[in-house]
Amino acid sequence: MKNLKNTANIKQLFLPLGVIIALLIIWEVAVSVMGIEEWILPKPHSIFKEVWDVRDLLILHSAQTIYETLIGLALSLGAGILIATLIDMSSKLRQAIYPLLVISQTIPIIALAPLLVMWFGYGMLPKVLVIMLVCFFPIAISLADGYRLVDRDMIRVLQSMGASRLQIFKMVKIPAALPSFFTGLRIAGTYSVMGAVIGEWLGASEGLGILLTRSSQSFLTTRVFATIFVIVLLSLIIYGLIEIIAKWTMPWRKNNQM
Repeated sequence: MKNLKNTANIKQLFLPLGVIIALLIIWEVAVSVMGIEEWILPKPHSIFKEVWDVRDLLILHSAQTIYETLIGLALSLGAGILIATLIDMSSKLRQAIYPLLVISQTIPIIALAPLLVMWFGYGMLPKVLVIMLVCFFPIAISLADGYRLVDRDMIRVLQSMGASRLQIFKMVKIPAALPSFFTGLRIAGTYSVMGAVIGEWLGASEGLGILLTRSSQSFLTTRVFATIFVIVLLSLIIYGLIEIIAKWTMPWRKNNQM
């Protein structure tokens, strides 16, 4: 049984990896055959070479972006959990807050970001706020909807046994909401790096966003693609870490899948 599961996991890993490798080969061949200049569209092997050649520069800027991302994601997590819990506690609060959450996502971040810089300057705060605006919504909405998936019969049984609201919340609602919560957290995690990059576009001395801007303005197309590769890699790493935490937090789901 365990061997079958390991085989399935290997297949799940190699299938997308095979597709990616095939696309890279097609890209490499197409650029060569069509004679496209490197400054317009570099070949994949040139991009990977650039990643290695400027690795110190990429590491320097990645460190700043990771720092901003972790702060913004942590604050988004706290805000999302708080808002979702408040919404679950009262139907009136849900009616009042839920529409505001939806409206907040209709505001273009690109349009709002310059205002944040105008109000709060070029420091860390506007960048963290951009990340929070991008990330807190999927966390809050997913957790709030997860709370509503709870088994009402189980709640009534616990109430008949004299359980308090806090005990019901800890024993029933939180476990029931975890799958939905981690779905939102996965989305937020992948968005968080993008939010940091958007914040850095507006003004920063370090970070992958400003490196992307400078490389683009200097027509260093290969470096632009190398930076994008690192941004994607960081997003995938965050997603993977969240996936590991989800499996560790919800062992019963892992057992059910065996």
